[in-house]
Amino acid sequence: MSDNLKTIRELADEFKVSKQAVRKRLTDEFRANYVETVDKNGVATLVVTVTGYMLLKQHFSSGNDSEKVGSNVDGNGGNANVTSDNKQTTDNSYVFKILEQQLAVKDKQIENKDSQISQMQNLLDQQQRLALQDKQLLEEYKAEIKDLKALTMAPHDDGEKEVTSDKQPEPENSTPESQPKPKKWWRFGK
Repeated sequence: MSDNLKTIRELADEFKVSKQAVRKRLTDEFRANYVETVDKNGVATLVVTVTGYMLLKQHFSSGNDSEKVGSNVDGNGGNANVTSDNKQTTDNSYVFKILEQQLAVKDKQIENKDSQISQMQNLLDQQQRLALQDKQLLEEYKAEIKDLKALTMAPHDDGEKEVTSDKQPEPENSTPESQPKPKKWWRFGK
């Protein structure tokens, strides 16, 4: 394994706890954010990222330090408290660095989403303009067709207007009985 990714067994050995204790800390949310699956020799292995490692280290070291502090306070006059405070400060500063890195990543993601939203708004504006142009052209075409229809309707000598409509079919041909029935191909001998 690489130095950045640690298996559950490696973490349990390092923190001096059981594998079950480490697995208990790997909740669904923790697994979604800090655990990856890596194939090693054809076997899928769960590994914890650096950020997850630091969070587990903070959890297990705070649990172990509190036990050590309680047992060592009488023996060395409280020097264990000072050591644990220094260790906690360095752990906290490392966690803050990790959080700052995550914040920077989130900022980049937000910038990306802002640019996507801007592009979508531009496309929507363009679509609306094209739809408006289409509507205007349609209105112009309707007006042109109306003018052409008015020109084709020329008055006769007796003053009546001739109306030609191609849309009215003859009623005799539109019924299915009046149309000839197709001959069937298998009746050649009859």
